[in-house]
Amino acid sequence: MAATTPVTRRRVVLLGATGSIGENSLRVIAAHPDKLELVGIAARRDWEKLAGIARLHRVPHVGLFDESAAGAAKQSGRFPPGTTYHAGIAGLVELAQLTEADIVLVAVVGTTALEPTLAAIAARKTIALASKEILVLAGKFVMAAARARGVRLLPVDSEHNAVFQCIEGHPQAGVRRIMLTASGGAFRDWPQEKLAEVTPADALKHPNWAMGPKITVDSATLANKGLELIEAQCLFDLEPAQCHAVLHPQSIVHCLVEYRDGAMLAQLCPPSMTFAIQHALLYPERAPGVDSPLDFTRLLSLDFKPVDTGRFPMLRLAQETMVSGGCAPSVYNAANEVAVAAFLEGRIPFLAIPRVVEQTLAAIAPQEPADLAAVLGCDTEARRVAGSLLNSR
Repeated sequence: MAATTPVTRRRVVLLGATGSIGENSLRVIAAHPDKLELVGIAARRDWEKLAGIARLHRVPHVGLFDESAAGAAKQSGRFPPGTTYHAGIAGLVELAQLTEADIVLVAVVGTTALEPTLAAIAARKTIALASKEILVLAGKFVMAAARARGVRLLPVDSEHNAVFQCIEGHPQAGVRRIMLTASGGAFRDWPQEKLAEVTPADALKHPNWAMGPKITVDSATLANKGLELIEAQCLFDLEPAQCHAVLHPQSIVHCLVEYRDGAMLAQLCPPSMTFAIQHALLYPERAPGVDSPLDFTRLLSLDFKPVDTGRFPMLRLAQETMVSGGCAPSVYNAANEVAVAAFLEGRIPFLAIPRVVEQTLAAIAPQEPADLAAVLGCDTEARRVAGSLLNSR
């Protein structure tokens, strides 16, 4: 009898373990204990939830961005014996470079993920990327670092993962355009005039997806789709004119890739992040999924319609920043983060979000950043300008 080759488990560091992407990632990891092993986890400040994850998955390394939360975690006695603690941004960098890690899944919200991602690339870890902000902020530098180190960057956003699956094995020159689908968010069926009455509670009722507050609001404004178009341009080395969005209320088709001969490829699966996460973590292997696949024995309708950029000005602004290039995408992202936070706090109405972003873009002259310091400077300046606009309202 031939000897059986032992299965080597892929060792995973999960940055952003307590968020919605983190929760779905844990479901995937738990479903494939013979293929995946969790060796490091991190969160911003929720150490109690992190302790539960560490105990359940027997994780040896834990990190907390909030240093006071890291101190509380260390003193709690709630983590497994022998746990190694990592605190602050330096702690996230340490986790991203763990010797025993094979793949780093970056699911940290916002720009906090930039330094750990670059550290993981420097350490030649495979990157599973769910944090779109870092490519919007500094995509040129992140992609250049990945190419220089020969690091594979696997997209975890459902749309980008779908594009990756549709273009893999096809010559880049054959792609005419990509189309990312958008559900339309919580207000896709609301009359235009009613949008002035939107409350934060209304905005957080997404019809298809279970996500965090900020990304759910972004889905309602279509800022999320705008950020995804910017990310797609960077990930797949496309021109702005090749990146499009289309409304698809069912969230079953996640992208369409049109080739120069007119043929289109699409990727379909139910609206659950587990499909994209599993594809990235197990790539190139395919294995039984966590959630049920589509059932074609039941009636299934797929609807598409063009995006009305008058109703969704955040998509128009994103497309304009793609053409402007340079720091414009990072200004768009920063101003949007500031405006969405103000909306969720009840300080501005829903329709003020795109106005704040547009005014911030108009106030900061486009420039090509020479290095990461310049990119971060643009981000800081955009937040200052957006904050000033809010204070003057």
